[in-house]
Amino acid sequence: LEIFVTILNTNDNSPLFKQMNLTEVVPEDTKVNATIVAREDLSASDADLDTIFYELTTKVPGTDGYFAIKGVNNPEIYLQKALDYEKFKLTTLVLYARDRPVGSPDTTNTATTTINIFIEQTDTKSPWFLPCTFINTENSICISRPYIGRINISEMSTEPLILEPGPIYAIDPDYTLNEKIVYSIVGGDTDKVFSVDANTGNLTMNKVATAPDSYLLQVMATQVNNIQKYSIVSVEIKVINKSDYPPYFASRIYHGTVVVGLAPRSFVFQAGDPSSPLMITAADDDFPNV
Repeated sequence: LEIFVTILNTNDNSPLFKQMNLTEVVPEDTKVNATIVAREDLSASDADLDTIFYELTTKVPGTDGYFAIKGVNNPEIYLQKALDYEKFKLTTLVLYARDRPVGSPDTTNTATTTINIFIEQTDTKSPWFLPCTFINTENSICISRPYIGRINISEMSTEPLILEPGPIYAIDPDYTLNEKIVYSIVGGDTDKVFSVDANTGNLTMNKVATAPDSYLLQVMATQVNNIQKYSIVSVEIKVINKSDYPPYFASRIYHGTVVVGLAPRSFVFQAGDPSSPLMITAADDDFPNV
């Protein structure tokens, strides 16, 4: 008598990942759709030879939508949205492997593996002149103000010019890289009156200014490692007549009088002379004829 025995496979084994934890360092400028973790590094095995169904989740709030898997049966992780180091610097992904589809009424065995993603800052931003003002909530765009300075006509200054709101200074906003920055004048100085120190940004004079005109210089800050990473700022230098004397008031104390209930914008009159409006005057000995 021949007896044929068929062994029926039951779902009594859970999927198994090769590694329970993985760590990947991802450059900030990685292209969208690029593979982050290969399929072979994430594929789970099942002793029951069941089809494996995958699901990827994110544990860190605010980092959803950046990483995804190729398909429910393909665990390859790819970049789904462009990264920004200023938004987040790391995240943790959890990959689930199930031997039944999600929502199946059958008994389902599940395995998980954790993928730690560290974002690496790359050279993506041009220099910022300081001070500057952020114009977006991510603090990724910073707009600088023009610099303003003054020099005396026909007078040579041997010291770096004093500017407002401060000296010419730029930084590399990719602060973990902090690439070296050099300065140069690229416009507005046809007579070569000014020079800028390439390393410090200090603005000095080469010769005197002979006309009472303003100079509108264009100063460029460039990264040494990449000349295509540059920014330009305006520097206005006003040429003025030299002032040897401070202005002064004609009187140290002025006395005026007003009537109760007087309408706004009404004149204040001189005390003791209600017919003469009170006038406050100042003089400057640099301008005796004014």
